[in-house]
Amino acid sequence: MLVFQRLRIPPSLGYLLVGVLLGSHTAGPVLEEHYIKLIAEFGIVFLLFTIGLSFSLSQIYALRHLILGLGTAQVALTTAVVALLLWAMGMPGIAAFVIGAVFAQSSTTIISKQLAEQGEEQTRHGKLGTTLSVFQDITAVPFVIIIPVLGIAAAQEVAGALGIALVKALAAFAIVFLVGRYLLRPFFHMVSEQRSAELFTLTVLFVSLIAAWTTMSLGLSMAFGAFLAGMMLGETEFRHQVDSTVRPFRDVLLGLFFVSIGMLLDPALLPDIWLEALLGACALLLIKLLLVTAIVRWAKIDSPTAFRTGMVLAVGGEFGFALLAIALDAKVIAVLPAQIALTAVLFSMILAPFLIRFNQPLATWLFSLRNRSPIAEQGQEVPEGHHLNHHVIVCGYGRIGQIVGHFLENEHIPYIALDMDAKRVKDARLSGEPVFFADSADPSVLEAAGAGKARLLLIGHDDLSAALKTLAYLKRHHPKLPIMVRTRDETHVEELRTAGATEVIPETLEAGMMMASHAMLSLRVPLHKVASYIQQQRTSRYQMLRELFPGTTASLEGLDEQKADRLYPVQLQAESPVIGKRLAELDLASRGVIATVLVRDGKRSLSPGPDTLLQTGDVLVLFGTPDELEQIRWQLGAGQPGSTMVS
Repeated sequence: MLVFQRLRIPPSLGYLLVGVLLGSHTAGPVLEEHYIKLIAEFGIVFLLFTIGLSFSLSQIYALRHLILGLGTAQVALTTAVVALLLWAMGMPGIAAFVIGAVFAQSSTTIISKQLAEQGEEQTRHGKLGTTLSVFQDITAVPFVIIIPVLGIAAAQEVAGALGIALVKALAAFAIVFLVGRYLLRPFFHMVSEQRSAELFTLTVLFVSLIAAWTTMSLGLSMAFGAFLAGMMLGETEFRHQVDSTVRPFRDVLLGLFFVSIGMLLDPALLPDIWLEALLGACALLLIKLLLVTAIVRWAKIDSPTAFRTGMVLAVGGEFGFALLAIALDAKVIAVLPAQIALTAVLFSMILAPFLIRFNQPLATWLFSLRNRSPIAEQGQEVPEGHHLNHHVIVCGYGRIGQIVGHFLENEHIPYIALDMDAKRVKDARLSGEPVFFADSADPSVLEAAGAGKARLLLIGHDDLSAALKTLAYLKRHHPKLPIMVRTRDETHVEELRTAGATEVIPETLEAGMMMASHAMLSLRVPLHKVASYIQQQRTSRYQMLRELFPGTTASLEGLDEQKADRLYPVQLQAESPVIGKRLAELDLASRGVIATVLVRDGKRSLSPGPDTLLQTGDVLVLFGTPDELEQIRWQLGAGQPGSTMVS
């Protein structure tokens, strides 16, 4: 797993590889499949439990128009199209239906991870793709109920068996709903009052497993009961704590589930089925790309966003493996077509990160070939440019954009805002605010918004690719226009500045400065001194706030450890060649490195002067990029990075 994580390969593929190596189809050690499958089934139980936590009844009701419609249409159409194609090719109807259901799933793990790495998780297509992929996991619940029924029912009894299964599912829902609504909340209140982490953890496991046992007793899947229990807990104030409690169990057991799926894969069959599997992967990617694009476009979302959403969702999903495992256990699909489907999904998951990574360039290339006006095509509403002068353009009217807009309005500074969220634009315009439905990355929209006459343009959204596209156009055609860009952290600050941003405001760093200023004021530091500190940091581009020790969780905060500046403490040993030299003789500045602190005899000296004589045992805290620090490490006679770290 360590190798896969360092190579940024989805861990699920690593677990599958372990399963292949430990399965009965390959040489070497073999694990007993029966026990692995028995334990791995609880991985699906906890997976459905956490999915239920994310989708409470109230949330599902609120999303009924967009997500329910788009998600249901995508899963139903993909299943139907794939099943009909396979049935027309001579495959039995039930097996064709199972493979169609398998192909309809998308990998939430791969999608969310890849979008986060690209900085696109908050974009419109990123949010839509991630939400729909999670919704697909919900739509897999009916398949979990239906597939085992298909295995035990004769052809003429399928309708009756499905009807009985539906009645059982409704009964299970009623039981879990009533218990969850009236007993779970007070029960968890009573448990939480004991302030025992162990008791809370045991309670979460008890509730999820009891719910799973309830549906199993009714002849349904254990995973279905766990999903219902999670959905009930999702409406309580304990949702987030329950999720964090059950997540380690889910991840470990889900890893075992992928191992069990890998044990099903027979490498000996690969030479015979690789062509069918590759064609199946291509068919999966193409069918889902076209269907999702058409469905999202039908929902009156612009074509580029629809296409990019289709590229995100085209990948096969891990839950498809679960459906295949259920189908094999129920004996509704033969081993050979199951192997082909399994390998096809694996191929699609290997190709998916590359497809998602290049979704923006492909969409730009495809839609730039069309000569029609993007404004007319996307139904965008833009202002009349000749009425605008000496105004501010706000790109993105979310939380940041609205705050800026309200301040501008209070100062009577004219502005217009551009946003691609139709509901937000409708509500804002109904309130009399100058907001227009338009893509701010579109050059024609920028011109219509009066970019040539504006006094300032502010990018308040978090779509990095759209921001770079906007900056590239304005730098080329309106180089004198001041541009202020909001970004989440310092990861892309230099990239945005290079692209043409006049000022980049890292949200996390500004929050840190606000916390620091309030702390200093509460400690009675004079206001003018606090203001001076804050202004100094902004002038120096947040240098102090970037002087951080990354630790092992830097990636969780959006830092790129390979590129981001960092603090690196070095303790000078007696054999160091710089002992007795002045700090200026190290010539750190020419290498892009700053000595921020000198620690001597346990005392810290900030910004040591150039005449400081270095002594044995001194700790120099240096600030720079990993590459720059690596070059100077040898000059100081230090060991490997991390070997002389000082807390």
